[in-house]
Amino acid sequence: MVFTEFNTAVLPREQRFDWWCEVVGRSVAPTRITSDEASDFTGSMGSLGFGRLQLTTMAFPALRSERTAELVRRGDPETYELTLILGGAMEVSQDRNDTALFAGDFALWTSSRPYRGRTVSAAGTGAARAIILHLPRTLVPVPEAKLDRLFACALPARSGMGRILADHLVSVAREAPGLDELESERIGLASLDLATGLLAARANVQDRLPPETRHQVLLARIDIFIQDHLADPQLGPGVIAAHHHISVRLLHQLFRNRGETVSAAIRRRRLERCHGDLTNPRLLTVPVHAIGARWGLISPDRFSRSFRAAYGVPPGEHRRTALGTRRGEPMHPSAD
Repeated sequence: MVFTEFNTAVLPREQRFDWWCEVVGRSVAPTRITSDEASDFTGSMGSLGFGRLQLTTMAFPALRSERTAELVRRGDPETYELTLILGGAMEVSQDRNDTALFAGDFALWTSSRPYRGRTVSAAGTGAARAIILHLPRTLVPVPEAKLDRLFACALPARSGMGRILADHLVSVAREAPGLDELESERIGLASLDLATGLLAARANVQDRLPPETRHQVLLARIDIFIQDHLADPQLGPGVIAAHHHISVRLLHQLFRNRGETVSAAIRRRRLERCHGDLTNPRLLTVPVHAIGARWGLISPDRFSRSFRAAYGVPPGEHRRTALGTRRGEPMHPSAD
């Protein structure tokens, strides 16, 4: 299985809620679900299988879910359910932990123990939307005893490893329909490494991770650092290595398998930002050289040469082609 999508809108109204309950029980775990909106239930779900992992996207109205001890005995996929809340508000309970969750939170629970959850209807929260990463327990190299205190607790997704994993999962969900089986398996391995990195960091057991996982987590942190500092003209291998307390040599080794040097990666990302800005009508009055400078390319000549090498045309010509005829007005003069 690669990617499949489901939507209750294609079904007769009287069948929608029962169908939703059946799909959740089959694709996630046997769960008792009730909803005040069962008579006119509107929900959608997408599922991506990559290797032994699965990613599920969900959007649904107010409901209550319960996985009882009897349901656990009836069927247990033995997974950790790592859920990123994208919209709405939820409450989750497992063991002795209870938490309220909002957009920008991760939550973790295990399919092997009873739990309860409900969507909270509140002004301004909107419909519930979430991405669930189903992690087989045997693949997560973190002792479950260390994870106990994380079950049904809010884990922030706006900073650190949480942000890295959240950005990754949102990108995977967006690109899922176009992924082939080989790409999905590779992304699955990366997703496992990043999820393990988050859980190990929250459980304070990073030293127990395999070297390969530690390297993948470090690379993900470096990618976020580069993304956040593209506008700094001083950004380079030395600055990146110093910030992450590693040698420049190790930094270059980490990038070796990507087929792209650190400096080339920085330049490519800066040029991608410039490429987008040059086609933004709201930035039409900003000179071309200023577009380059705002992304760390402070030398106009070097910016122009690099842009031409990457896209085949100078930045000014790219802007004129993209915006000049569309707006039907003369371009402001700016040097290429």
